[in-house]
Amino acid sequence: MTEENVRPAGDQDAVRLYGEEFNERPLELYQRLRREYGPVVPVLLEGDFPAWFVIGYRELKHVASNPDLFARDTRRWNAWDTVPEDWPLMPYVAWSPAMWMTEGAEHQRRAGAVSDALDAIDRTELAILSEEVTDGLIDGFAGDGEADLLDRYADPIPPLVFARLLGLPEAEVPALIKDIADSAGSDENAIPAFQRLNERLRTLVEHKKVYKGPDISSRMLAHPAGLTVDEVVHDIVLLLAAAHLPTSNWIGNTLRLMLVDERFAMTLQGGRGSVAQALNQVLWEDTPQQNVIGRFAAHACELGGHTIRAGEMVVMGYSAANADPQVRPISPGHGADNRAHLSFGHGEHGCPFPVPELAEIIAKTSVEVLLDRLPDVELSVKPDELEWVPSLWIRRLAALPVAFTPAGSRRGA
Repeated sequence: MTEENVRPAGDQDAVRLYGEEFNERPLELYQRLRREYGPVVPVLLEGDFPAWFVIGYRELKHVASNPDLFARDTRRWNAWDTVPEDWPLMPYVAWSPAMWMTEGAEHQRRAGAVSDALDAIDRTELAILSEEVTDGLIDGFAGDGEADLLDRYADPIPPLVFARLLGLPEAEVPALIKDIADSAGSDENAIPAFQRLNERLRTLVEHKKVYKGPDISSRMLAHPAGLTVDEVVHDIVLLLAAAHLPTSNWIGNTLRLMLVDERFAMTLQGGRGSVAQALNQVLWEDTPQQNVIGRFAAHACELGGHTIRAGEMVVMGYSAANADPQVRPISPGHGADNRAHLSFGHGEHGCPFPVPELAEIIAKTSVEVLLDRLPDVELSVKPDELEWVPSLWIRRLAALPVAFTPAGSRRGA
């Protein structure tokens, strides 16, 4: 190891991982970084805070597979004494007692309870519930002949489905959805909305402690892991966050692909065989969760030819790793049947079983129902007029405007 490789992240060669190039052309940026730096890149996040950006597929799997070396607890970060309270990325790094920031035996206890509660969901019933939710949403705009498929369709689907799975009373679902949306924002409404969300879910969990039902909340409370009410509330908030934007963006990005890519034109003409392929293709090319502030070095170690010092931050570059030509040659349609992507993470801190399976059922049903109900749907703008939301973390369209022949509601048909 040469001295030039033993350098702190954020030295004079570090790349600013924000700005126009990343927001507008992320894949081009990843390719340039790979050529110039290799699989691990010294970067600066907003405010010029240093980190290591892992963009190599093998290197990312190594980080995710070694939680004792690359730990999850954000309190390990060695830069806390310089971070202002209003740092824009604070929501991604502020420690919380939720499952995703626990480690070792405690993580296994919490993750096991969540996985078991989710695995008890009947897959056929989930598909039926997803179809009911999506039919109801389409009923709301089917007669208009036009819609933004993000605002009117993809965005509300995951929280509507999960609210039912959690056992939340139907009358409280609209307020829950609004609080989820507001808490994900960055304005003055975010913190009050997050507080209301926690209070609402705490009330639900306290109720389920007495009045159990066939729902996720009740199963978590009854699990042999002995979760407290606080732990269940924190982990349900995490489930809702993980179910909302990543799944809605997966649905939206897949609908976009199927509307602009000739490889999937047959699906719009009545076939259904390529919906699953389109969903998987999106996970390779436009994965909903691009990057995650994911790990902190527990002690000094080597990664990708660099020395990572204890406490330094590691950003998990899922989108960049999926584009690594060593494991995924760049060719149209390569990802349609290949499920070796890292879009759901990897290792014990990846999406817990069976989250990927449940999310795919919801997403697949959402796409299929829309194409069944609105078979002549098409973009109402040119494909190159669609805009991506500028973000380091998510891959999401600003809007997905479409037009179609006005139709009656399913219930009224």
